[in-house]
Amino acid sequence: MSQDQLKAHLEFFEELGIDGVRLEPEWRRRTDVADTRGADQSMTSGADQPMTSGADPVGPRDEPEPTIPVFSSPDEALKAVRDDLGADCTRCKLHTLGRRQVVFGVGNANADLMFVGEAPGADEDIQGEPFVGRAGQLLTKIIEAIGLTRGDVYIANVIKCRPPGNRNPEPDEVDQCEPFLFRQIDTVKPKVIVALGKFAAQCLLRTTDPITRIRGREFKYRDAILIPTYHPAYLLRTPSAKREVWEDMKRVRAILSETT
Repeated sequence: MSQDQLKAHLEFFEELGIDGVRLEPEWRRRTDVADTRGADQSMTSGADQPMTSGADPVGPRDEPEPTIPVFSSPDEALKAVRDDLGADCTRCKLHTLGRRQVVFGVGNANADLMFVGEAPGADEDIQGEPFVGRAGQLLTKIIEAIGLTRGDVYIANVIKCRPPGNRNPEPDEVDQCEPFLFRQIDTVKPKVIVALGKFAAQCLLRTTDPITRIRGREFKYRDAILIPTYHPAYLLRTPSAKREVWEDMKRVRAILSETT
């Protein structure tokens, strides 16, 4: 640096009100802007006192951007979501209404196909895994019918705790729980989401249309194709609806084949 450049440099600092510099080695190393903002506001009159002027001589300081966690795999990311939810979530009133445990989700974190149901039932509340009762056994058969296994897909519910008496989840419960479902979807990044039953389909699509009206259609949803269909529990009560579900699942199989 020439003498003229040095002189101009010092005059610039003088205009900022700085009349001294620190010569210790640790102050001569380059550091990130975020580290130096709070570190050396004290270079006034050669004393270690912060500036007290109301004006900021170096202009407004940006707030540090929030740190976005980076995960090595979808499995690790899902674990982080599960940890955030907690093993004994108390965000809504369901934790006081008899549920035994949180039922998070299960399956392949890299799945192309994801199933979303309503809420855990009695068997799921006991075992801590979605769709393990009679309806779950039927869902397993449906998955196998299109050439996949439960281990190939990811399964979750809108609500992670069992409502008393298997009643429909209430709006405040959905508000607290569905952000974790959204994070599951965004982590797995499925190509197809099958919404099982009226409640799951209406919740995801933000609609009040009955399942009979939206079943058989395809919707773009969070970078996936969402296909509503009947819940396996409904099929146990109404076996004649299995034909329609089979038509839906053949479409699912075709979409997965097209995008492979």
